[in-house]
This record gives sequence, C-alpha cells and structure tokens, in this order.
Amino acid sequence: AQNVTLDEIMTAYKQACQKLNCKQIPKVLKQIQEFKDLAPRIDCLDLKGEKLDYKACEALEEVFKRVQFKTVDLEQTSLDEDGASALFDMIEYYESATHLNISFNKHIGTRGWQAAAHMMRKTNCLQYLDARNTPLLDHSAPFVARALRISSSLVVLHLENTSLSGRPLMLLATALKMNVNLRELYLADNKLNGLQDSAQLGNLLKFNCYIQILDLRNNHILDSGLAYICEGLKEQQKGLVTLVLWNNQLTHTGMAYLGMTLSLETLNLGHNPIGNEGVRNLKTGLIGNRSVLRLGLASTKLTCEGAVAVAEFIAESPRLLRLDLRENEIKTGGLMALSLALKVNHSLLRLDLDREPKKESVKSFIETQKALLAEIQNGCKRNFILAKEKEEKEQKLQQSASMPEINVTEPLEEGPAEDSQDGSATSAPEEGEEAGETLTASENGDTEPAEDDDDDRGDCDASTGSPAASPASASSQGNERRISVSSPGRGHKIFVVTRVESLPERAADAMHPREDADATVKPTEPQSLALATKPELLAPQVDAVVPESTASLATVPAAPSTSSDPKWDDPTACESAAHDTPLLNGLKTDFARALPEASSDSDEKMGSCAAEQELGHSKNERELEELLLEASQDAGQEPL
Repeated sequence: AQNVTLDEIMTAYKQACQKLNCKQIPKVLKQIQEFKDLAPRIDCLDLKGEKLDYKACEALEEVFKRVQFKTVDLEQTSLDEDGASALFDMIEYYESATHLNISFNKHIGTRGWQAAAHMMRKTNCLQYLDARNTPLLDHSAPFVARALRISSSLVVLHLENTSLSGRPLMLLATALKMNVNLRELYLADNKLNGLQDSAQLGNLLKFNCYIQILDLRNNHILDSGLAYICEGLKEQQKGLVTLVLWNNQLTHTGMAYLGMTLSLETLNLGHNPIGNEGVRNLKTGLIGNRSVLRLGLASTKLTCEGAVAVAEFIAESPRLLRLDLRENEIKTGGLMALSLALKVNHSLLRLDLDREPKKESVKSFIETQKALLAEIQNGCKRNFILAKEKEEKEQKLQQSASMPEINVTEPLEEGPAEDSQDGSATSAPEEGEEAGETLTASENGDTEPAEDDDDDRGDCDASTGSPAASPASASSQGNERRISVSSPGRGHKIFVVTRVESLPERAADAMHPREDADATVKPTEPQSLALATKPELLAPQVDAVVPESTASLATVPAAPSTSSDPKWDDPTACESAAHDTPLLNGLKTDFARALPEASSDSDEKMGSCAAEQELGHSKNERELEELLLEASQDAGQEPL
C-alpha cells in the first residue's frame, strides 16, 4: 500500500484481532512500532516460536497487506494445515518475502505444502526457502516437485530432515533436472541410501550444471552411493563448487572414485573412516586438478602417514586456502611434514589441528610437537600477511586505474609492476567490491587471495588481449588523440597522445593489410600485465604507434622487459625519440617486443628508443618485411 503510517498498520492489526476474536501478539506489536523505513522492504518479521492458529494467521493479513519484508521467520510456529495455507496464500499474493523460514512445523500437512508449492511457483521474489524438519511426505512431494520444475525463482532450498528418502527424493531430483535457478540444495539428515537415492542424485548432477552447493551430511551414501555421485560429477564441465559428504560412512574405496572426478573448490569429508589409504587415493586427484581451495578431513582416522600425503598435496598446491585436520592422530612425524610443506606453500591461510599435542613414547617429542604447531600457525600467519599486502596493492592499482586521466610522462609507483613481473599478481577485485570485505572473507576461507600462475596468465590474456575486453575507443581533439583502454574490473585508463603523424601511403602499403586487421595483441608473458598496470612503460610506445588512420585499437602494444636498457626507465628520453620517428602504420605489436633483440648486436647504447629510430630510417621496404616476418615468427614461438 502507498503512504502508510505505523499508526495505520497498528490500528488495522488490532481491529482485525478484535474482529476475529483472537489475542494480539505482543511480539508483532513491538516490531510494528520499531519499523523505520516502510519502503521498499523491511528487514524482518520475526514470529519464531509464536503459536499461530488459523485466526492469528488471518489477522496478520492486515500487516502483509501494507508492508513487505526481506525475511519472514515462521520457525516453530505450530502451524496447522489451515493456518499454513492461509499464510502462504498471503505471502504469495502480497509478495511479502524474499526469504521465508517455515522450519520445524511438523503439521502443515498436504494442504500446507500445496499452498507452499503454489507460492513457490507464482512468487517471483521468493529466493530462499528453509523447510528444515518440516516433513515432506509422499503425497505432498509431487506439488513441490512440480513447482520446482516450472521456473521457480528459488536460489536456496533447505530440506534437511524432511523424510525425503525414496519417492519424494526421486520426484524432487527429476524436477530439478529442468531447474536453472537453484544454486544451493541442502539435503542433510534424510537417511538417503547408497542405492536408489544416490542414483537419483548422480542423475541430477548429470543434467543440472547450475547447482553450486550440495550438502549431503549425515546420510548413508556409502562408497556405492559415492560412485553414482561421481558418475554425475564426471559429466559436469562447470557446476558444482561445494560438496559436503560429512558422516556418510565413506572409506578409502570411495576416495578412488572421487580422486578421478574432482573439479570442486570445497570438499568436506569429515567424520568418514577414510584412513591413510583413502587420503593417498585422493592426493593424486587433488594435485592433478588444482581446483580444491578448501578441504575438510576432520576425524577421518589419519595418522602421521596420512599427514605426510596431505603435506605433499599442500606443497604442490598454489591455491589451497583452508584445511581441517582436527581429531586425527597426527604426531611429531606428521606435524614435521606439514611444517615443511608450509615453508614452500604461500596460499594456505588456515590449517586446523588439535591444540593439545598427542601422547608420544618419547617425552621430549611432546615439546617438539608444540614447537611444530607454533611453526605451522606462523606459516599461515605469514601467508595471510602476504595475501593482505597483495590485496592492498590491488586496491592501489584499482584506484590508479580509475583516475580520469593519466599523463603520458607521469610515473606510477613501482609496486604493482614488480608484483606483475612475478606472474603471480592476484586478479583485481570486481568494480564496486570492497577489497577489505574480500580479505575478511579470505580469512574465513571464503575467497581465494592468490591465484595459480597459469590463472594469472589467463587473467592477463583476458584483461589485455581478448577483443571482448572492450576495444579502445579513440577520439581526436585538436592535435590530441585520446585512447581509452578498458579492461575487466580495472576501470578505464586514458592515454593522451600528443603528436600523431600520418604516414605516406607507400609505407603503409608495404605492410600486409591482413596483419593490420589482426593486430590484436596476444600477451604471452607477465610483462604484458605490467603494461596493464604501469602506463609509463607503454606511454612512449603508444605515442609512436597510433597513426591518424587508426580509428580504433583493440589493445595497446607490449613493451620489452624493463631490464633490457637503463634508458627505458627514462620516459622523457624515449618520448623525444618517439616524437622524432613515429613507427609505421599497422605495425604488428609483437614486433615492438622483438626490437631490442634485433638491435642487440650493435652498439650497447642502442636500446629500445634507438631501435625505434633505426626502424624509422630503415633502408628499404624489403628490410622492413624481413624484420616483420622475423618478429611474427618470434611471437609465434612464445608460449601462450
């Protein structure tokens, strides 16, 4: 309703209670008084623990009619079929909630579930439904299944302990094959078995690549069931990110299946008797695919031998963020292996181990264990500080990237370029995302602070090479040309080109026109990332390369490594050379990178600037063509 006041809502609710001859709920009155901003949605209407009979539910319509909420909490409200169906009809009609909690209501019955299913189907705003401990039996399941099949807007569905095993799960899994909106499915405590139930889940994973979190804790999946689930995972190119298999009686046999199909980021295998052999089976898969960021192995019957296998994985993993090894018999030998692994690992932010040292036959080993535990903690702290520093560098980098103009000769701080030379710079946070937020999340093991080297190259390709990274737009203004270069998540950089010379057509004809069209840079080394972050390296090059005729450029050329010539650090020296001798129209950008090598035989002083001059005074077109051919071959040999 429009222009509603708190008094109106209060009066309407009190009158409805009077009319229906039911008690006013003090909790509701108190919350109405505390409502602040009535539009668009109030945070929460909390009715948890209140006993709601049919009349109490009917009276609440006066509230739902006037205001909408983000969350409506109906946990443990003793709803019966009539009350539940009345409430769900209201919530559907008035689009009252985006998050709805109906957990611990054991008596909503078939009609209650029917109304809930109708609500799920018709409401476009409902994203989260929590129905834990609200039994979904055989006769109610078809309604819910139908709702989930027909474009339901639900993103998160909690059905823990709802007696799903058997036909209800079959109906649900079949319906969810068609669903493209659901991202998180929680099915814990449902006594799901290792045969039909697991086969249904495996089948679901084969066809649905939208679900990202599947929580199956406290069921009876067994190794036989895990085989079905792994069959489904094999079919997925992308999709499931988190799989929770806590307490499902899995052994080393199941780990062999899992090792072959791992493409997850979070895997929780806690409270399964996997043992040392199981971890060995798993290790090969973990090292092979490098996808796992969080691994839970609490209470999995590991000893020192298993810890050594885990340590091998830690040493090999450039991405692992969190590892849980609590409640295992890991003594001095195992701790020693873990401590050594942390010396070479720079990504692990949290390693959970039992605080108290384990009993040893040699008493002095207990002190050794304490020292090793402290060392492991320090290793994680060191990694965390490194991650934080990287995050701060990224933040500075993002700020510099979002500056409206960057002058050609203006130097930027050294930090980001050094970082990118390593090839291990973290990808910049998305625009609008707060870096601090990312870090706190990473402390809890929710985000990855450091990417794999290969991934960084991928990022680098994406941010400077691909035409998808919005092509630079050029607009001439007097005798200036501005090239706006944008790349994902790094804002816009504008390079001001102070002098542009158009070249004789004959020289342009000497170049192959096809090469001109294909002059998209394919960055192959971390240097190209340095350019994305350090404009003064490429400013002279841009100054020289942009001809009058080039209306739009996909990318900026890559510069040679900074170590090739000390003059390279002096932007003014380069700039003057650049002004005197502009490079040729349509020059393939990889050529610029090959120049220092071409001129290295001559005098030492002949650095990249001099190389540009040399090029400007090239004797004839044939010489140019040979150089170009050499450069393109050179570029072709570089690893992508």
